Amino acid sequence: MIELVKETGSTNADLAARVRAGEFVPEGHWLVTDRQTAGRGRQGREWFDGSGNFMGSTVVHRHFGDPEPATLALLAGLAVHEAVSAHLPASHSAMLKWPNDVMVGNAKLSGILLEREGDTVIVGIGVNLAAAPQLPDRETVALSELATAPGRDAFANDLARLFDVELERWRNFGIAPVIKRWLTAAHPLGTQISVLEPGDTRSNGAFAGLGEDGSLQLRLADGASRAIHAGEVTLVRLDG
Repeated sequence: MIELVKETGSTNADLAARVRAGEFVPEGHWLVTDRQTAGRGRQGREWFDGSGNFMGSTVVHRHFGDPEPATLALLAGLAVHEAVSAHLPASHSAMLKWPNDVMVGNAKLSGILLEREGDTVIVGIGVNLAAAPQLPDRETVALSELATAPGRDAFANDLARLFDVELERWRNFGIAPVIKRWLTAAHPLGTQISVLEPGDTRSNGAFAGLGEDGSLQLRLADGASRAIHAGEVTLVRLDG
């Protein structure tokens, strides 16, 4: 169920175009590319195109009774977290950051992008297996810097399998157990964070967990709590 292509503009855009054209793309089908020339991250950022990295997308078709589609970012994060953790040495551990990043310490290892096309959600995932971009505004890391990185194709098979498992749990048991497991893999409660919300509003406070709908709970300096449904989260350095 993994379709490999040498080069494309964006695996997310390709799957979205197929869905718009009326093609049935089954769940469990992944489009994975060696090179992505027009990949996108959150807020329109360019998606890093590093040779040997994982760049791929899959689809989830909304069923009656499914949890809210935005919570697919949480289950995708769990799948990536488990896939990369299998290759990390004991001295390093992966950590989830809301809504869709996998970190090692203060450095980003993986990102996830959800996009809607009617009743279909396109889930795009990028993982720095072999190389990480050098960015001016954030730390990044590649799995190869920490351990022997798996081959891209082997990693793709593992991730596809784990995503299927998480998707079945999400559908059968709802979002509550997903949130509980996500929190065990996230940075600790009380971690100081800064959130840039849509409209360039910035809020600072302490991470207070997730709401029942998967929203970020931010505890402000005055003790009040706010639910954040969209935004860019920055961690205050975990080492102080």
